[in-house]
Amino acid sequence: MTRQPHDQFAKQYLAELLTPLGTVEVSREVSDEVRQIDLYFAPAPTPPTEPPTLGLLSKLVSSPCLIEPFRNQPSKTEIRTCMLKLFSLQSDLQRQARRENRSFSETELPRLWILATSASAALLDSFGAKLEPNNWTQGVYFLADALRTALVAINQLPVTPETLWLRILGKGATQQQAINELISLPREYPFRSNTLELIYSWRISLEGKENLDEDERELIMNLSPAYVQWREETLLQGQRLLLESLFTVRFGSLDEELLAVIQALLELPPEEYAPLILQLSTMSREELLHRFGTIEN
Repeated sequence: MTRQPHDQFAKQYLAELLTPLGTVEVSREVSDEVRQIDLYFAPAPTPPTEPPTLGLLSKLVSSPCLIEPFRNQPSKTEIRTCMLKLFSLQSDLQRQARRENRSFSETELPRLWILATSASAALLDSFGAKLEPNNWTQGVYFLADALRTALVAINQLPVTPETLWLRILGKGATQQQAINELISLPREYPFRSNTLELIYSWRISLEGKENLDEDERELIMNLSPAYVQWREETLLQGQRLLLESLFTVRFGSLDEELLAVIQALLELPPEEYAPLILQLSTMSREELLHRFGTIEN
């Protein structure tokens, strides 16, 4: 499976989550041979007073960083290519600092986060990647400190609310579990609705492809619950807006009693809801209130 569908979703998704926290650049080009960073993030100079709760992802982006997501385990060459992007960007930033006649410390250098759905022990050993259990959760592996590079094995992350926003970028059972958790969040929870919409679009793009492979078919199945949930919630919201508009035109304004009628209508099964919609133009306020039990008979 090519990386493009996953890349597109991952970049849009991460940009959606991180924009409130700072500056996000998607597909940023670096000099040398032209290369594009999947996502470059710089924290806002003045953090928001109430930053969104992104758990482990917030910790990852506490300083400038490159984020490179992979749908499958990256190869050694792909990891080295990501590191080359990091080093090229670091050189760009250092040259810019010299042109502006200002210092640029080691601690200002951006870090590279490689988000991999999985990472074998052999791959991690080949780069000398190690856990830092005193500071970081299971699944986050660091290369030598001077390389400023770490790999997140998403399938190894603990199943907690703090890792949810990263596990959505996982694969197989890991992603399926995360999507179920996302659906279970309250509707007003930050980023829930926007993430469901992005997943909906991702699934639509996959359905439009011909000759789907096994991995893509599995992915469509994993995305289906979120797809159905967003579609139902969007349809419900559309129905609510329609009823509010009809009632406002008919009765001049909406009060608590009419809002209760609208909620009762929305909870009806389709076979009862559709005929009642056709009758609304002929029903008085009192008839509606009696019908839905807000006035005692």
